[in-house]
Amino acid sequence: MDLTNEQEQIGRDNYYSAVTAYENLHRRDFLKRTVAGGATIAAGVGAMYFGYHLPPRPIRVGIIGTGDEGNVLIGALNPAYVEVKSICDIRPSSIHRAFHGDWSTPNTLAVRPGLLSVYGWKDEEEARRHVKVHEDYREMLADDSIEGVIIAVPLHLHAKMTLDAMRAGKHVLVEKLMAHNIAQCKLMARASIEMRRFLSVGHQRHYSLLYDNAVNLLRWGILGEVHHIRAQWHRGNLPGSDSWAPPLPGGEFSSAANRKIDRIQSQLNSFRSRLANASPAQVEELQKKVAQWTAWDQDKQVAAANYGYVDDDNIRGDGRTRSALEELVRWRLWNRTGGGLMAELGSHQLDASSIFISALSREVGHHVHPLTVHAVGGRHIFPPDRDSADHVYCMFEFPGQGYDYDFPVGYSDEINNFPHPQSGIASFEQDSNKRIVVTYSSINGNGFGGYGEVVMGSRGTLLLKNETEVMLYAAGSANMSVGVRGAADSAILDTAASGDPAPARAAESSGGPVSRGYREEIEHWAWCISTGDWTNQPRCNGTVALGDAVIALTANLAIRRSQSELHGGYIQFRPDWFDVSSDAVPEAELNPVNGPTIASERASLG
Repeated sequence: MDLTNEQEQIGRDNYYSAVTAYENLHRRDFLKRTVAGGATIAAGVGAMYFGYHLPPRPIRVGIIGTGDEGNVLIGALNPAYVEVKSICDIRPSSIHRAFHGDWSTPNTLAVRPGLLSVYGWKDEEEARRHVKVHEDYREMLADDSIEGVIIAVPLHLHAKMTLDAMRAGKHVLVEKLMAHNIAQCKLMARASIEMRRFLSVGHQRHYSLLYDNAVNLLRWGILGEVHHIRAQWHRGNLPGSDSWAPPLPGGEFSSAANRKIDRIQSQLNSFRSRLANASPAQVEELQKKVAQWTAWDQDKQVAAANYGYVDDDNIRGDGRTRSALEELVRWRLWNRTGGGLMAELGSHQLDASSIFISALSREVGHHVHPLTVHAVGGRHIFPPDRDSADHVYCMFEFPGQGYDYDFPVGYSDEINNFPHPQSGIASFEQDSNKRIVVTYSSINGNGFGGYGEVVMGSRGTLLLKNETEVMLYAAGSANMSVGVRGAADSAILDTAASGDPAPARAAESSGGPVSRGYREEIEHWAWCISTGDWTNQPRCNGTVALGDAVIALTANLAIRRSQSELHGGYIQFRPDWFDVSSDAVPEAELNPVNGPTIASERASLG
């Protein structure tokens, strides 16, 4: 949505006014507790919103995988909740950033500040007196003092490491997507239940205060009847400038320059040259950059093949080679190691859409799953340096309020008449086939619009932007200031009313940047472990995360069908795919010959 600065401010004020009204009716003492909460304040704003507490002592954890996302999680740690006892990674650069943070830019340092900053250690020597460093994660799992592990490794390793950790008696917080296929997800969720080990999966929107308040407004009826959700994640990445294809340690051959290019070494030399002539104000930053790029250059010594990564001598049949080290460094580009745009980006936003639609369910706690997906995509702008798609476009049908689950979904030979397969009746009550349609696009090459979700209802629209802002509008107008009037069980937007947004704004913010939920998801997981009470489950536990994985991975299957079949791209979801106890999985049903099954994955994972 293309809005002026003034229209965006109207939307923010409308949203905060609505949240204020909601707080006044539903949680009148919230602000009072915010100001005078004592131990509640010490526990953090997330604890007040999501109902958890400080553990009696920090939970002792290990971190497996300290790359880009692992270091984001390190930056979100709260020392009052977790004590890091060990870290594990096979790349020197990842270990270095785990301690010192990411000095690439001010923004990367803000989100990846490193363990020294989080725990207040003066240098790496002091930090290593508290934190052991491993290359083999199994050494970490053998440490009986560690109660839980945080796993942030390439997608294809999630299931193996999670199952190994739970078998070793550890609780697990694993990054999203849950696993590489649905059979693996079900085995992980079952192991969590059978072994009574808390499993949290990193769809952090479940712990976003902004999203939580948006859900409250939906339940309150602010938007009326929700019809449509539009979501996107657009990126300006182009060949030669792709965040998923970082420079290779040791360099790589450039056909354009007809020579080997080592971007890491070139940048390191530049930093060293600048350091020699730096002003006192520049010295510390340049020293940090030299140390970080030196560690990055050392990654060229990693024997990636020893850790299961593979060479490919003929990528997509064009004769281009790829080393095992490249597969490790650029794992998101390959279907063998990653899940592409739907796993890395789309899963977040379809998770958010599921949260919003589930908020409308009459059954509290019920998670609503989609009925169908129609998806297309492919590698449209990048050369054959990957086999994952760089463009995906999806349309999902979710059941709307009043939907009849016996109503048939899917195509019919009779375009204008949809007979019920059981009764033969061609007409139904108007409400029986209500759908909420969710459209999603993720593209490269044009980042216009960034990322976010637009939730459209019969009375209003919620716009969620970059996980940091929410805007509310009445009907189709972006120029109208509105208030809210209504009772505790329902509300309407009131164009004649006005409200003071300041109290809600203060309640929602902890005084710094808006939390995306990483900190809160780790805190809640640690609190669940500390209580030992199995009824206190993470908000995105194995069962919930399985649903997110089914949505994302089935969309990938639909995209592949669109590339190979005449009618392509369309798949009808089956309820038993979302059922942890069922052995039914979409990969095996849609590819009976080679698709992974529960039995085959159980055998391969040990």
